[in-house]
Amino acid sequence: MAISQENSAVSSPAKGVRDRLMDSAEQLFAERGFDGTSIRDLAAAAGCNIASVNYYFGGKEKLYVEIWRRHLHLLRDTRIASIEKVLSESAGKPVLEDLLRSFAYSFIGPLVDESGGPRLIKLMAREMVNPHLPPSMFGDDVIKPTLSAVQQALAKACPDLPESKVPLVVFSLIGQLLHTIRVKMMQHSMDDEALAMFEPARVIDHIVAFSAAGIRAYAGGEA
Repeated sequence: MAISQENSAVSSPAKGVRDRLMDSAEQLFAERGFDGTSIRDLAAAAGCNIASVNYYFGGKEKLYVEIWRRHLHLLRDTRIASIEKVLSESAGKPVLEDLLRSFAYSFIGPLVDESGGPRLIKLMAREMVNPHLPPSMFGDDVIKPTLSAVQQALAKACPDLPESKVPLVVFSLIGQLLHTIRVKMMQHSMDDEALAMFEPARVIDHIVAFSAAGIRAYAGGEA
């Protein structure tokens, strides 16, 4: 799923420098943190001069934001696409388990994918401890549009669920998925065999079965 590039008018060589800066900066920020990475480090890793950081991004802070925006837009688009796919394949009447499983995999998948997931998890861990992003960025770029899409789909998958309960059900579901990601983050930072049983696919199967049963009971007035 492609992410839109704001500077589409920039020539091909210039795009190469911009992309190299973003890729190198992402690696450095993940390994060293924002404060531990200098503009000189960024330029050296990208094979360009120091002025390029200001020219393309207006400074280290804005470069950091652009790296996150690239990831957040991909996370948002992947999650919403998973919901739309289930709705399309079911003609707007999704099976609850299918919806939950598709959303769960799209939610966790990019963060556990070995090609880039570990680096993104490191970035997340560092941002949680030492935040540098605008406070509203996660909410505006990811949370609000994702919540809107999953709430609408859940209402179709479980029409007996009272509308007033839908946001709390989604809140509970996402809480389980976020905790799964936190466990994955712990696995990257410590060697603990006790955490090995929380393999993502196994956890997702549990979350789907557990949540579907709870949602149906909730909709039937049993909770």
